[in-house]
Amino acid sequence: MRDPIDILQAALARPGAETSDFELNPGFLPPAGRKLRPAGVLVPVSLVGSEPRLILTKRSSALRHHPGQIAFPGGKQEEADADVTATALREAEEEIGLPRGLPKILGHLSEHETGTGFKVTPVLAVLERAFDPVSEPGEVEDVFSVPLAHVLNPENYLIESRQWQGGRRYYFTVPCGPYYIWGATARMLRGLALRAQA
Repeated sequence: MRDPIDILQAALARPGAETSDFELNPGFLPPAGRKLRPAGVLVPVSLVGSEPRLILTKRSSALRHHPGQIAFPGGKQEEADADVTATALREAEEEIGLPRGLPKILGHLSEHETGTGFKVTPVLAVLERAFDPVSEPGEVEDVFSVPLAHVLNPENYLIESRQWQGGRRYYFTVPCGPYYIWGATARMLRGLALRAQA
């Protein structure tokens, strides 16, 4: 694998379209007059060790939004946050104990609209030093990592479906070992993979 920073910066330099939870499901229309709430998530790539790895979380099953799902550390933007990058860094510190000064921010990926009413900006960053993750027990059940090469390969993405609200709902997945990465997280990662391969 060539230099991961070069790969990621080249991906950011290419155009990427905004995505949403509705794009594979034209029959499930977003509510009319909806007001999307801004949110920021950190997409942290660790460069420590023999291969670059993407750090992810498994959300607590007690959460109101997306319980038990694989996700990036992040959340809704608060009034005190200067921007969505500040939101992503604050949430990563709160959720997994990542010091705010450690990530090297590379840029933003395409925004993603969730079915729960958030407009999410993924903030791509690299970590050049190790840190000891500390899970926020009320929000995060587990902190883990997967090989960056796996999620940057578009061939590893699948479209799957399940019954939801009286119909069949389709979504992207990118399984990796014991981890089932799906939904908005998989869709945002697929957007990065397509830009990295272009």
